[in-house]
Amino acid sequence: MQIAQTHIAVTGGGSGLGEAVVRALAGRGVQVTVIDRNAEAAHRVAASVGGHGLALDVTDEAAGAALDGAIAAKGPLRGLVNCAGIGGASRIVGREGPMPLADFARTIQVNLIGTFNMMRLAAARMQTNAPDADGARGAIVNTASVAAFDGQIGQAAYAASKGGIVSLALPAARELARFGIRVNTVAPGIFLTPLLAELPAEVQAGIAASIPFPNRLGAASEFADVVLLCLTNSYLNAEVIRLDGGVRLPPR
Repeated sequence: MQIAQTHIAVTGGGSGLGEAVVRALAGRGVQVTVIDRNAEAAHRVAASVGGHGLALDVTDEAAGAALDGAIAAKGPLRGLVNCAGIGGASRIVGREGPMPLADFARTIQVNLIGTFNMMRLAAARMQTNAPDADGARGAIVNTASVAAFDGQIGQAAYAASKGGIVSLALPAARELARFGIRVNTVAPGIFLTPLLAELPAEVQAGIAASIPFPNRLGAASEFADVVLLCLTNSYLNAEVIRLDGGVRLPPR
């Protein structure tokens, strides 16, 4: 799919991996809608790339109206990249008793249901696009995690939420194929996000030592490169791509 001069929305685009995707897309001539729950971050990043900032909670069932506003501003929506999500760690049964059910539910709500919500709303709008020469009307890229496969102790909620995103790839791609919409998923490993960058250098080095090759944390730009591949390679569909330097997470 040709993405230059098209309109693509990025959730979680106000920081971290999402911001890297926004900047990579803008560098390819894309009109980007930057979606983030943090209004200041959304508008700051959007302004820096000539995009459209949208303060939005991805779990909002009525978010379609906000997407329509972005479409009015930037044109038909041809792509969606879901990067919004939360982390957190909690044991199923810890020193203070069982994990609060609300904590588990919130992680599922934001990471899994939020991804599905934006996917369904975007796809409903993409299906009305005029098809290109391949019959394509759009492309969706979701963000999972290697925790979906190698979930560690304390990651039950996070791993379950990301595992759900992995499981969405095939049925969503099969269903949306009739509209000419592809769905792919990237499962990043350990990346140098703003949160990790705050850790002491020796801690970062210890984490990097667990990665087979290259022996370092992933760069956000490398994540963005794979997202661009998923958007532009028209034969790439229903895939889950691990991007992790060959790491396999230990139990703890």
